[in-house]
Amino acid sequence: MVKKISIGVFGAQGAISEHVTMMKKTLDEENISGNVFVLKNKEELSKVDALIIPGGESTTISKILYNSDLYEAMLKRIKSNNLPIMGTCAGCVILASELTDNFDNVKLLSAINMKVKRNAYGRQRESFEKDINIKGFSKSFNAVFIRAPAIEKIWGNCEILAKIDDNIVMVREDPFIALSFHPELTEDLSIHKYFLDMIKEKK
Repeated sequence: MVKKISIGVFGAQGAISEHVTMMKKTLDEENISGNVFVLKNKEELSKVDALIIPGGESTTISKILYNSDLYEAMLKRIKSNNLPIMGTCAGCVILASELTDNFDNVKLLSAINMKVKRNAYGRQRESFEKDINIKGFSKSFNAVFIRAPAIEKIWGNCEILAKIDDNIVMVREDPFIALSFHPELTEDLSIHKYFLDMIKEKK
C-alpha cells in the first residue's frame, strides 16, 4: 500500500489552482490518500514527495526561484534524484539544461537533458489545441498550447514521449517530466495519473 503522498504546486505564476484541482481529482480517482497544496518556501519543499512547476513567464518564475532559497533547495533534491517533477509550458523551460535564446536572466534547474526554444509557437493569439499521441497512452490527448515552448534537442537518458511533426512536446528523464502544453486546462486526468505513477515509483 502506498503511504500518504504530498504534492506541491509551485505558487509563482500560471494555472496553479488548476493543477491542484487536477491532482486532487487524480488522487481521489486512484483512491490514494494525499495532500496537494501551493508550495512557496524551502521548508515546504523538504516535506513533499513531488513537485509541479506550472506555466507562466519563465523569466519571472526563474527570478522568483533564484531570489529565494528555493532554487538551491530544488537543485539539491534534483541531484539526489528523489523528487519527481512535472514542468508544464514555462515549467518545461525551467527544467531544461539549455535554451536556444540563452538569456542570463533565466536560471535553469538543468533537471532534464534537453534544449528548449521559448515561445516556439508564437504569442498568445497563436494558442491552439491538438490531439497528440503519447508513448504508452491508450488514447490520444487533447493538448492545449499557449505561448508554448518546443523541445528542440535531447540527449543522454531523456526519452521522447510526444511530438507534433518534428517538434518534441513531451519528454521524460526519470523522475522528471516536461510538457510544452497545459494538461491542467483539460478534463483529462491521464497525464496527472501518469505523473502519480512516477511518484509511486519513488515511494
